[in-house]
Amino acid sequence: MSKYILSLDQGTTSSRAIIFDENGQIKSSAQAEYAQIYPHDGWVEHDPVEIYSSVAAVASEAVARLNINRGELAAIGITNQRETTIVWDRRTGAPVYNAIVWQCRRTADMCDRLKADGMSDMIYKKTGLPVDAYFSATKIKWILDNVDGAREKAKKGELLFGTVDTYLMWKLSAGKIFATDYTNASRTQLFNIHTLTWDEELLSLFGVPRRMLPEVMPSSGIFGYTDETEFGAKIPIAGVAGDQQAALFGQRCFTRGSAKNTFGTGCFLLMNTGGEAVESKHGLITTLAAMPDNTPQYALEGSVFVGGAVVQWLRDEMQLVRSAAETEKLAYSVPDTLGMYIVPAFVGLGAPYWDSYARGTVTGITRGANKNHFVRAALESIAYQVNDVLCAMEKDFVGGTGKKRLSVDGGASANNFLMQFTADITGYGVVRPAVVESTALGAAYLAGLSTGVYDMKRLMSATGGDTVFEPKMSEATRKRLIGGWTDAVKRTVIKD
Repeated sequence: MSKYILSLDQGTTSSRAIIFDENGQIKSSAQAEYAQIYPHDGWVEHDPVEIYSSVAAVASEAVARLNINRGELAAIGITNQRETTIVWDRRTGAPVYNAIVWQCRRTADMCDRLKADGMSDMIYKKTGLPVDAYFSATKIKWILDNVDGAREKAKKGELLFGTVDTYLMWKLSAGKIFATDYTNASRTQLFNIHTLTWDEELLSLFGVPRRMLPEVMPSSGIFGYTDETEFGAKIPIAGVAGDQQAALFGQRCFTRGSAKNTFGTGCFLLMNTGGEAVESKHGLITTLAAMPDNTPQYALEGSVFVGGAVVQWLRDEMQLVRSAAETEKLAYSVPDTLGMYIVPAFVGLGAPYWDSYARGTVTGITRGANKNHFVRAALESIAYQVNDVLCAMEKDFVGGTGKKRLSVDGGASANNFLMQFTADITGYGVVRPAVVESTALGAAYLAGLSTGVYDMKRLMSATGGDTVFEPKMSEATRKRLIGGWTDAVKRTVIKD
């Protein structure tokens, strides 16, 4: 009998289910978008019930398309949007508030107070994270402080906290699994990435009761089993990782110095630094990489808040395109942007700036600018932000030798214009694998390793099918364009 792994990829704007075979090839998939909720400027929420419903629906659809029964699945891997915060009732399973999404900036003032109180250095040394509304800790505190009765219930052990992976496992197992993995825990700002434990000093600082928090486990291993009445079969959940660490694993960036960028809703550049937790001096994050066992593996990460989301903005709000696929042709239809730059700081700027107060800006508009220039400038903005992060990373860490290579994945990596412009503006060869669903593939690898479907030696030797975009732009042009981008970023509204 063939061995199949079901990978559940719960993203910021959609949920996907992808079934891989024992060769890591996609055999079936399904995807469903779900609602984005914006209660106030800079606030972003999801309905946890809708998140789970969408996951259950796409899982059923993917299995049905392959014409197998659920009992033929060897294991389930889960990968998820990180930092997004869900608090629910231990007894009923009902969320006490909407999921507060990683993009949400409602706790920016809370973070400012922590910085003013001199907490930044302590928090960074323990967690590898800067003080920012991006992470889970202040989101949990906000829920406990603002939902009637929540803090009292939490103290009594009646409420549970989880990132999306934890919530999904809880639901899939009918409440039998309350766990997360090291990668997701490392993004909460409550987890000490050096001792691999929930940190009591941080829990006290943020006012989060320890009994709310899940058990933390390696990314590859049996977390538990799906409930037959909930999922239709008893299947091991055997691999879990936050989306970007899953993508790093799926790209087979197993060695020190190997790096990848995911072009998703945001952009996320990660470099494997092995057993060394590199402290960044240039606005990057030190985080845990996916770990098949209890041996710590680390990565440097730079996060761009708005990557592919700028294309969604062109489609949904600006109505300049009907689909993301149109943007490649429109961008190629003009030789440049006529000097226009778009800085898509819709919810602030991430690495290396970490400015919660910056907002989107368009500079350099002239009378000759048309829709095509606007679309091209939007795509170029993604590459410029990736380059900002990559430059910061090069200052912090030098790893590996030979040609500069950046592995890529995510939905926007299918855009050839964007990939070539990224190569040109960064000076790196951009490598797009044959299977670009690296996030889901990473979760499948992790699940397959712990159930015997895959083995590490085979994964490390796998090759073939890559598309490489080599830099073609002259250095003079590259410097001129980057200079214009730097000026555009300075013109965003940044609080001193």
